[in-house]
Amino acid sequence: MPFKKLHSDIKEKLAFFEISIPTPFQSKSIPIIKSGANIYCTAPAGSGKTTTLILTTLQKLKCEEVGAAPRAIILVENRERAFVLFEEIIKYTRHTSLRVYACDDKFHIEVLTSEIFEGVDILIVTPKTMHKLLLSEGLNTTQLKIFNIDDAEFLAKSTAYADLMSITQSIHKCQYVTYSEKINPMLKRLEDHFMQYSRKITV
Repeated sequence: MPFKKLHSDIKEKLAFFEISIPTPFQSKSIPIIKSGANIYCTAPAGSGKTTTLILTTLQKLKCEEVGAAPRAIILVENRERAFVLFEEIIKYTRHTSLRVYACDDKFHIEVLTSEIFEGVDILIVTPKTMHKLLLSEGLNTTQLKIFNIDDAEFLAKSTAYADLMSITQSIHKCQYVTYSEKINPMLKRLEDHFMQYSRKITV
């Protein structure tokens, strides 16, 4: 059972939410994501992708704050999705020391930099804003452990894809996990860059 080998804080939350049985997608994906491989996760809506993203990210960070620099990035299409995801993650981190921050694209980059500088474990951000943060040296990526791309179909937009290419060139080493309903040609091309030797999970 994938849930049995998760951190005790995560299991407590799952019990609180009365989630006891993983979806078929979660049964297949959680153990492989925990292994540290780069992974393409593809499954239809309602398969449990968002919950999987949250659980495996918390597991990777051991449900505790460390240092000041982000150790997990969640790349999202827009600020609306960033805030939705933030609210979902907070449900699981409320009684942990983990610090979650969703970048608001409407804020000036200096404001975001100062907020992040205070200390963040999980950073939710769009490609455009992350690219700006890196260009302004407002983001330290040396401590990154996992880089998730949520609903990755949006990378079909050339500007988002170009920003992602620049972002990943600034990251020395971490695990990459993409979540999508299917792998489009743009996502497939990531294998030529940072998704080498990636595993594929499909339900």
